[in-house]
This record gives sequence, structure tokens and C-alpha cells, in this order.
Amino acid sequence: MTAETYRDAWGVPHLRAADVHELARAQGRVTAFDRAWQLEVERHRAQGTSASFLGAPAASWDVLARRARLADTARRCFTALERRDPETARWVRAYTDGVNEGLPAGARRAPEFARAHLAAGRWEPWTPLAVWLATHLLFAGFPAKLWRERAIRHLGPDAVGLFATDGPGTAGSNGWLVSGARTITGHALLAGDPHRFIEDPGVYQQIRLSCPEFDVIGLAVPGTPGIAHFGHAGPVAWGITNAMADYQDLYRERLRRTGRKVRYLDPDGDWRTAHSHRETVRVAGASPIEIEVIETARGPVIAGGPAGPSQGPGATEPGAAGSGAADGEGEALALRHPPRVTEDLGFGALLPLLRARTVADVDRALDAWAEPVNVVQAADTAGGTLHRVAGRVPLRARANRLHPVPAWRPGHDWRGWHETPYAPVQDGIAVMANQRGLAAPLGVEFAPPHRADRIRALLDARTAWSAEDMPALHTDTHLASAAPLLDHLAALDGLTPAASRLRDRLLAWDRHMDADSCDAAAYAALRGAVVRRLAAHPAFAPLAEPPARCPEVLRPWLALVPRIGHALEHLLRAEESYGV
Repeated sequence: MTAETYRDAWGVPHLRAADVHELARAQGRVTAFDRAWQLEVERHRAQGTSASFLGAPAASWDVLARRARLADTARRCFTALERRDPETARWVRAYTDGVNEGLPAGARRAPEFARAHLAAGRWEPWTPLAVWLATHLLFAGFPAKLWRERAIRHLGPDAVGLFATDGPGTAGSNGWLVSGARTITGHALLAGDPHRFIEDPGVYQQIRLSCPEFDVIGLAVPGTPGIAHFGHAGPVAWGITNAMADYQDLYRERLRRTGRKVRYLDPDGDWRTAHSHRETVRVAGASPIEIEVIETARGPVIAGGPAGPSQGPGATEPGAAGSGAADGEGEALALRHPPRVTEDLGFGALLPLLRARTVADVDRALDAWAEPVNVVQAADTAGGTLHRVAGRVPLRARANRLHPVPAWRPGHDWRGWHETPYAPVQDGIAVMANQRGLAAPLGVEFAPPHRADRIRALLDARTAWSAEDMPALHTDTHLASAAPLLDHLAALDGLTPAASRLRDRLLAWDRHMDADSCDAAAYAALRGAVVRRLAAHPAFAPLAEPPARCPEVLRPWLALVPRIGHALEHLLRAEESYGV
């Protein structure tokens, strides 16, 4: 037997092979057949070439991918993987071999290829690492540091707390673990409820992987081998949520052009030579974009650059122009993130995860995890449970976590890595919902506590749970975050008759966001109107538009109306309004 593929009634592929490498090859092949267009787009995005067939809307991402050197980082990480963990490197190669085998047939059945006049390209062994990196580059939200910098500049440093995301009612991932002491069977229950950015097609792929070493079913990320985030291996299972950790830094760099070289200012006062070269981003239906790729000791420059005539056409790409004087000096933003520093994307965790049989095995596997930084829960049939953070978060000054920091000043270097936080399963229950808690020492902004509080309250309501009971928690629609706005509504007087009727109706509402609830729709409309009204306040006028030099792909993180929407509950309950 080499490999067999069986599809169940829902079309989910179940793969069986004689060994892990044949299985990886089969996984790559079936993924290419099922998700050919997705894989092609993700490969191009990772390489910064998607605008060549998607056109101008994709250009800003391509510029970021090129300037951030994503493909180069993936190559470096794969080279290091071959040196550190040759078995995993061979396994990744087998996956890419399968992708290349399956893409021709997959492309023939995907109409997008013909419409885009595109032929499926070849995957390299490092491509899965590049896809993983591109998929998660913005997941940690480093652009939020640009927002906080602007808020501090215009409203003062204390005003940053107004926009803390512990207050908003935004969606997020949920997960919970119920130990055997609280279940009907005496075995643990592990539930996952992942939510991500709206992605089309989705970032997850249901699949089963079986060979003599393991039999695992779960959610794979198309383009990368194995089952990383949610898996059930028979005697053990695991699930994740985003830890909301801050592990990427932005440095303001002072750059100077000297002839053909670009130099950067270090904290010791010396001007050192940066890596620099030029690349061309091709854009379907538009002129090509010439960019300058620069890297300092901190990391690749993702926006800005040195001034001077040799900047040339590169100034046309979003965020390229430096803010310097005629002498060729300018400022820029450099991105520092763990894979670029360590040459490790954590792929060494993937095979041990598949081979895990106990929570201790899962725990050991996750010690090799790099990014994204997650909160992980796991349980096994022997009664073991696990609740920990997985991933690499640098130790550095608090200022680094809040906003861009000056690279030419001392005190902003990385000083090692945070220790891994663990938490016990208290009273037989553990809840993860992106809230401030287990991962609190690692981040700045977290999801509001109401989801975690609601899940725990529901689980505390009974002493014995079954798997059949879990859908009720997954589909719960109660919106605890409605309280601050409804409290303000209750205190209003002098309303028109129509407004009074709306107020009375909303105060009587059960606060469930059911799809067919007219009251829920009325609440959502009122909340949206309040958000827009607050965003129009003169105090926020300087924040209404993002800076002209901000790369377009980063602008959603600087948009005022969503920021007000995310922070509404904090704004409504803030003791200091800062002029609002």
C-alpha cells in the first residue's frame, strides 16, 4: 500500500498510507485537488506576486510581503529545519511533492485559473513555510501599534486605555475543557469554536490522516502538512485559541543614503550599512511598482525609507517615501518578529503532535511551537488535561509592546524569551476565549471577558456534561457586552415618543442575538449609530484619516470607526473622557 483516499458523505478526505512520508505526499495531493486555486493564491501572496494576476487591489500586500522578506524568511527557516530536524524537512518535502502532483488536475477543475489566464506554479520545499508565515503575519496585529502611537500623540498617553479591546463586543475564538470529574462518562470533553478573519476560502480543511504511527482527524491549514490547530488522535485531542500575545515589534529607523548604500543609525551612534536591493512588483492592468528592499539589524523595513533621488520609482508604492531632508536621510519602520530572528517557524512541532498519545506528548510537542502564539487545551483518555500557552514571545521593554520605538536609542533590544504560562483546570473546567488571563503577561489588548464568563457560567450550571450537551454552548447567543449601552439608555430622559418606545423595547430585550430577533437588529442598529456619532466627535478628528504614508494593507488597523466600535464599552464606562 502506498496511499488510499476515501471520502465520507460530507466529502471530507480520509487518507491512509504506509508511512508518514507517503501520507504527507497524499495530503499534499488531495489538498491540491480540492483547494488548487487557494493554494495558488497563497503561494503568490507569500512570494509577493499576487498582483500579477489579481491586479491593483493586491499590490499593497505584495509590496509588504516583498519588503518584509517573507519568502526569504521561509527559505532560511527551511534551510535551518533541514539542519536541525531532517526528518521533518523530508516530511515537508513529501507534502510539496504531493502538491505538485495534484495541482494540474486541481487547476483543470477550478474555473478561476482559466479566468485569470494563469497556470498553476510549482511549489518549492520552503513554500509551506512561506504560506504559514504569510497567513499569520498580521494575526498578531502589529499594525495596532501604529494606532496606539497616533492615539497617544493626539489624545495623550493615558487615553490608550480608552481603546483597550477588553471592552468591545467583537467576535473571537472560544474553547473549553471539562474534566472527567464533570462529565457523564468520566472522560474529559474538549470543545473548540474557532473564529478568524473572514477568509474566502476558509483557512481550515477537515481531513483524516492515518498510517501505522498515528490516526488523527482534525483541521489542517491548506498549504501546510499535518494537523496543527485542532486534532483528535484517539487517546488524546487538542484545540487552540489565539493567545492575543504581542510578539512582533516595530522600530523607527533613521536611514541615510550614501552613494549606492543605505545606512542606519544604531544606539551606539554609528551609521551601519543595511542590506538593500531593488525588486519589481508586477500589477495586472497597471504599471509595475519598483520597490527598495532594506533590512537593518532590527529587521526588514516595511514602510518608509531614505530620501534622495536614488529612491526613484520606489516612492510610488504605498508607504515607500521616506520623510527625510535633501541630504538623503529619512525615517522608516522596521519589523522584528521571531521567525526572522530565530529562523524557526515551529514546524518541528507538527510531526510530534500527530504522534502524540497523551497530554504529556502534546505538551512536549508544543515546546517547539513558534507562531502564532496560542492558548492550547488538551485532554487524554487517561484523565490527563493541559491548559498552556504555546509559542515564542520576546522579553523586551514595555514600550516595545505599545507602539513603535526608536531603533537609535538604547533599551529596546530583545533579551530572551518569556517562560511558557500554564494554568490548572480549576473545578474541572478551563475556558479560553482570547480573554486576559493565562496569557496576560504576554499581551496588551485582549478580547472582552464576557464570552469567557458566559461559557464558565453555563458550564457551572450543572455537574455532569455529555458530548450531546455541547452544541447548546456552541450556539448560545447571549450578548453580555450589551449592558453598558443599555445602562446608558435606561438613564435617558426627554426622549421623543418613538425613541421612548425603542428604549423600552430594548430594555425588555433578553439580550440574545438570535438571527430572527428584531430586537437584536434594533440593538445592533442603535449601537452602530452611537459608534458613528462618537467617531464624528471633534476630539477624534485628528484620527479620522490614516497617515498618507501608511501602507494601504495596514490601514484597516488605523480606521477610526472600527476602533470606536471595538472600544465602545470602555468609552461608555470611562472615568476620564479626554475631551470626548
